[in-house]
Amino acid sequence: MITDDLPLLSLTLVLPLLGALFVLFIRGTEEVMARNAWAVGLLSSGATFLMTLLLCVGFDPTLSDFQRVEHAQWLPNLNIYYQVGIDGISLSLMLLTTLLVPIALLVSSRTIKTKIRTYVMAFLVLETMML
Repeated sequence: MITDDLPLLSLTLVLPLLGALFVLFIRGTEEVMARNAWAVGLLSSGATFLMTLLLCVGFDPTLSDFQRVEHAQWLPNLNIYYQVGIDGISLSLMLLTTLLVPIALLVSSRTIKTKIRTYVMAFLVLETMML
């Protein structure tokens, strides 16, 4: 399957943070920055939800071990490694988080009228931390 070769879990974890960095560099008038910040926030959080749906493909709920495990050496001399994986509970919480963030951004776009870029960036960083 094509999703087995991709580091989907790591991409899902970093995608909202990349969206926040992209929002940081949006330039233009206040109105243009606000509109683009909402668009980038919704696109990156929506893409994160779709990536989480891809994580569900091939997930076996009968296994008790971590699945989609990814590991890499960071500092092998210091014996520091990067390793992530998901189990059934974490997958369901990831689905819930990535579903609610775009909904919350969409709903808040009607009430938040000032410092929109900062708000969207903070929301995307919060999504990264929740994942």
